[in-house]
Amino acid sequence: MNEAKPEGLSFWRCSRAPPESILMVKSAILIDGGYFLKRLPIVRPDIDSDDPKAVAGSVRQLVRSHLEQLNELYKTSNSLQLLYRTFYYDAQPYDRKAHKPVSNSAIDYARTEQARFRRQLFAALRRTPNVAVRLGEVTRDSNRAWILNAEPQKELLNRRRTIIDLTDDDFSPALRQKGVDMRIGLDIASLTLKRHADIIVLVSGDADFVPAAKFARREGVRFILDPLWQDIPPDLHEHIDGLTSGFPRPRRDAGQSGKA
Repeated sequence: MNEAKPEGLSFWRCSRAPPESILMVKSAILIDGGYFLKRLPIVRPDIDSDDPKAVAGSVRQLVRSHLEQLNELYKTSNSLQLLYRTFYYDAQPYDRKAHKPVSNSAIDYARTEQARFRRQLFAALRRTPNVAVRLGEVTRDSNRAWILNAEPQKELLNRRRTIIDLTDDDFSPALRQKGVDMRIGLDIASLTLKRHADIIVLVSGDADFVPAAKFARREGVRFILDPLWQDIPPDLHEHIDGLTSGFPRPRRDAGQSGKA
């Protein structure tokens, strides 16, 4: 994989928009929330990624940055005029009860820090103007309740640990999101067909968006990808119209490689 090299302002400057269409141009910014939360500590280590209000603020900063880049081309009096809406995608926190795999102690997922964080973040985003929160669901694998993490699994196979040494922290719940990618794809199609947006900026690193991106581009929508400085496969470039980033490149000398 080649390192992603966002083109930044140079992409927007390379195009020319007819003057009469400037005020008609609208952009939609779609953010894959799970991906965004994974990358945030890397691209913005200055932000407390455990603070819902701070994270919601970083979403607003990201959106503002993309609009300002767009406005380098369209020259409106206020870059917010270029925004149709921001869409934030994630899943409702898992709210069932279970028992931990080793200690067998009870756990109420609805009361976990992660669940509280997600609920507070969604509430903060819903209070933000021109933001729509789209939520899928989290389900538990019916065939297994817990997954042994990679490091203890390796240690077991290398006989550096035994089964009796395992603790609850060596396992992760077998949970998975459902409906998030589908919602992103449906919104791309809807925005395209209803002509709500002339430009779609997708904040994600998942190649699952390619069919929807190809459809949008065939219908004349400009499709921009922001992988938040994550590497993308070279062949992914043929399915997008530009690669840019709403945040500055993370510092490599602070132990950040720019890779997840």
